[in-house]
Amino acid sequence: MSRSELGAYLTARRADITPDRANLPVTGHRRVPGLRREEVALLAGVSADYYVRLEQGRERTPSAQVLDALAAALRLDEDGRLHLFRLAGLGPRARAAAVTDRVEPGLLALMDAWPHNPAVVYNRAYDVLASNAIADALFHSWAHSRNLLHVVFTDPGARAFYRDWHDVARNSVAGFRLGHGAAPDDPRVRQVLGELLAQSPQFAELWARHDARGKALESKRFAHREVGPLTLTMQTFDVRAAPGQELVVYHAQPASPSSQALALLGSLAATSRQES
Repeated sequence: MSRSELGAYLTARRADITPDRANLPVTGHRRVPGLRREEVALLAGVSADYYVRLEQGRERTPSAQVLDALAAALRLDEDGRLHLFRLAGLGPRARAAAVTDRVEPGLLALMDAWPHNPAVVYNRAYDVLASNAIADALFHSWAHSRNLLHVVFTDPGARAFYRDWHDVARNSVAGFRLGHGAAPDDPRVRQVLGELLAQSPQFAELWARHDARGKALESKRFAHREVGPLTLTMQTFDVRAAPGQELVVYHAQPASPSSQALALLGSLAATSRQES
């Protein structure tokens, strides 16, 4: 990975940190949206000249101690810190031999045993490698694409399907960048990145923010054309048997309208499976 990626990431994160968040006094007119370079250098305990060289890509060998100090100064979470270390060449990278698009039969059987919980397995490129019947019904049988980024950014119906499209888009790009940092030379990851940069100005704008974070427990609001609105909670799990794969499972609050809509969706999925 180009060292300019490290500098771009530091610049983007610096722009996101206000003096208040960094416990710094605000004095005079500020020409930058976040911290000044000198302020980050002060917080991290390095010289301003050294930090400038890092952002400009002229310094190529930051130590782990410097990266730790920068992560603290920029208030990075664990995902952000991991991404920073990867960009500096000090974090673990995925081994090409360990990457697989095969989903373990045991996991497929487990997903099929959840008739009321949509479940999908996807890879670092956000290709859906496996999905159970109710997930197929939730995502309209993947009519547009089996790649989640293409669903979000190139499906004309995405903004209606995802009721909080802007949040979904921002989080999707941040998760994709974290995976890209783990395996920047993965051919499929590079292919999807090129496609989205060429096809979606919204993706390109979010990619330029350099946000990097994994999925966590969150809720997602859908507007399904057959069962109406749903609010579903997501749980995301790393698939230990296949590095780079993630399992996402959705569920609705019991006795809620979303639970009723999900039950109806499950019935539609079961009927469709019987007819096929």
